[in-house]
Amino acid sequence: MSIHPNITALTALLAEKSRATILAALMDGKFHTASELAYMATIKPQTASFHLAKLVENNLVISEKNGRFRYFRLANEEVANTLEIFMSISPPPEVRSLKQSSQLKRLENARTCYDHLAGRLSVNLTNIMQEEGYIEKSNKRFIITTKGEHFFKELGIDLIALSRKRRSFCHACLDWSERTHHLGGALGNGLFERYIELGWLESRENSREIIITTKGISGFRDFFGLDHDLLVKTN
Repeated sequence: MSIHPNITALTALLAEKSRATILAALMDGKFHTASELAYMATIKPQTASFHLAKLVENNLVISEKNGRFRYFRLANEEVANTLEIFMSISPPPEVRSLKQSSQLKRLENARTCYDHLAGRLSVNLTNIMQEEGYIEKSNKRFIITTKGEHFFKELGIDLIALSRKRRSFCHACLDWSERTHHLGGALGNGLFERYIELGWLESRENSREIIITTKGISGFRDFFGLDHDLLVKTN
């Protein structure tokens, strides 16, 4: 009898295409109904409910009932990080249409990774913060420097409040499309929420895609020095 964790139980769950699609959809960090997830996975609501029951049973997804509806979300940040790693080592999707190609490009540019920003934009911002000496990478986490403390305060980030959250504070999260690390954890979430609050980013309903606004193009350029060519404005 093996004394090691049963990896095959997890891989069996991910091997079913509809379940994998549901988990990918839940990477937006939001609660969704079974009907919404069925639509995103192009399956029947009853089939989605069956798959969701399996995912809840295996602690990958949690559910909450509100009124007549039951809502589902990824269980925690660790599940999201694991899924992101699986995505980063998986073959790229087969693009069969112009619409699919456009959707993929937008996701690669800016998307959610559970509750923080991912994609080309996030990786570029993380690289800039390292180059400017605001953060330093140490193994699988980032450390905020004294210079970084002043920078984040100027941006409107409350580091003390974020450090009190019962979760990873500032870890390096592997980005599936860029194949390198972006900033995750409580700080990654705090930055993402601040970008939304400033009107630099907007989320799209029932999608992981994040829209960079006109205000965001100016904000990321003025505050981070991010070159305009590294930003893609989407409508």
